[in-house]
Amino acid sequence: MLVKRRLNGQKKQREYYSGKKKLHTVSTQVAIDLESLAIICTEHGSGRENDFGLFKRSELHIHPAIELLADKGYQGIAEFHENSFIPFKKPRNGTLTESQRLYNRELAKLRIVIEHVFAKLKVFRILVGRYRNRRRRFGLRFNLIASLYNLELANSAA
Repeated sequence: MLVKRRLNGQKKQREYYSGKKKLHTVSTQVAIDLESLAIICTEHGSGRENDFGLFKRSELHIHPAIELLADKGYQGIAEFHENSFIPFKKPRNGTLTESQRLYNRELAKLRIVIEHVFAKLKVFRILVGRYRNRRRRFGLRFNLIASLYNLELANSAA
């Protein structure tokens, strides 16, 4: 009886196990407005789910005129959003051309603002270290942290 219960628990945990990080994780996607730096929306998934899979599942509808800046985890996003920019990946056993390297560098200069927002969110230790609460409440807690960030942003602008 005890073994059966343990196996059921392992089946639930398997969904959140990230083979890349070798930990149980929760994936989070954040949409940020580059002009105001406000967090527009968030989406959460299991640790096994990759970034692009989370984007497809979220069904986030972005106006075609809006430019979308993403990282290498969103390869193939151009099929869903024409006006998207992702860095070039180095080909296997190859190198990037000089123009591709310059493109990646210019894109990184634009994306650094987004990474700074992530750094401000990680001040809340719940997003960095071990999450010790129930997984089903993670989305609520993350949205509360995003709301606190947006409130702080609005107060500093005023």
